[in-house]
Formats: sequence, structure tokens, C-alpha cells
Amino acid sequence: MKRPIAVISSIALVAALGLGLLLASSSPITSASNSKSALLGKYAPAFSGTTLSGTSWSLTTQPKKVTVLNFWASWCGPCIAEAPELSTFAWEHRQSVNVVGVVFNDLISTAKAFETKYGSLYPSIIDSNGVIANSYGVTSPPTTFVIDARGRVAASLVGPISAKQLSNVIANIK
Repeated sequence: MKRPIAVISSIALVAALGLGLLLASSSPITSASNSKSALLGKYAPAFSGTTLSGTSWSLTTQPKKVTVLNFWASWCGPCIAEAPELSTFAWEHRQSVNVVGVVFNDLISTAKAFETKYGSLYPSIIDSNGVIANSYGVTSPPTTFVIDARGRVAASLVGPISAKQLSNVIANIK
């Protein structure tokens, strides 16, 4: 009876070591990837909500310019990597692009702490019940949508995005 347990344990250990080596040798994701969204080319779902700072924000009342919509969470490692990039982008393009975050499946207190720690330069909306995420088909952060000035979804990206990559995406839209 002890022999089969030892064999199974050995196989599980070898499998775990193999998976660990595979993950350790793979290169990290350094930029977001285009994703196929059913929303591409369609009008972006309208939404509104309260930001982490307590103000109201609505997609329909924003100036008619490109909008970057980023779903993030404080517990998301890639979100931590992209946070300074998004703030840099928001600051550099504040005259021509709306940038807004959506807090994805997170506690408000930890999201506020994240925003303070990483110096967010754009508002983030609280999506307590996941209504906004569901309307955009978001299943995990970070996910970014670029909405053109006419209100249509022009790009959908999954993974951490850099300011340079986002600038390139927007340049291709204009």
C-alpha cells in the first residue's frame, strides 16, 4: 500500500518541478496583446459611476475625444507594472485623450491605496457589482479598450500596456 503512494508522490513532484522550470524559463509578458472583442467597431457600452475620489463620471458626458478605458485591480501584478505607464500617458495626452480606469473585482480600500501609491493621474470608477466589466466582456485585468472620438471601440488589448504602445495604438486610430 505504501509503494503506490510513494510512486504517485514522486510523479507529482517531478511534474511540479517540470512546471516550475517551464514557468521560470518563459519570458515575461512585456506588452499588451490585441484581443478579439465582439465590441470592435461597435459603439462602446455607455456607463457611469463614482470614482475612487467620490466624484461622478460618465462616458456620455466626456468631451468627444479618444477615450482609454483600463480595467485594473490592486492584486494584479501586471496592473502594478502598467500603472506608471498609464499615468505617464494620461499626463502627456491630457489635452487630447480621456483616460479612465475601472476597478475590477477589488476592495475600495485597497484600490484607493493602490491609486495613492502609484500616483494615478486619471480617475478610476468603482465597479462593485461588475456591471461595467460584464458589459465590456472583461474577465481579468489588465484589459484596455480604446474608444474613438465617435464613441466606437477601436481597439481591445489584454495585458500590461506601455505608454509607447498606447500612443502607437491611438496614432493608428486617428
